[in-house]
Amino acid sequence: MDSKRVKFMLGTAGAGAIIAAGVLSFAIGDVNAAVPQPVPSKSGAGQTVTETTAPSEPETSIAMPPITTAPYTNGPGETH
Repeated sequence: MDSKRVKFMLGTAGAGAIIAAGVLSFAIGDVNAAVPQPVPSKSGAGQTVTETTAPSEPETSIAMPPITTAPYTNGPGETH
């Protein structure tokens, strides 16, 4: 095959692929237009509004874990 014929066949295949992609994207994009969209409610049903105020000071100023052992004590078999 000569070079011009190969280029022509490859160009034809590329153009066909571009046209096919365009047709498929148009066909797929048009499917969503047929789906009905929900109508927004004017009555406000289902909407909830909760208003709260922040406390003036934190409930706990410093978190202190409950420690039940004296500091620096050794358990059985432990050394410092």
